Amino acid sequence: MVLEFTLEYWQDDTWYVGRLREVPGVFSQGRTLKELEENIRDAYRLMRREQPAARRRARSRPIAISA
Repeated sequence: MVLEFTLEYWQDDTWYVGRLREVPGVFSQGRTLKELEENIRDAYRLMRREQPAARRRARSRPIAISA
């Protein structure tokens, strides 16, 4: 199965730093854009492997927070 996500990235000095927009907490970096893409895939796979099964079944609902 192939999943598609949006990689948001920027340069920080000589490093490419990025995150998966649709998956909070998945960040990585690389010296090249290709290395960043490889590392972000690894970070996603590690997150999925380490995430408890019960949390994957979590539900969500909107809430209002006043400023």
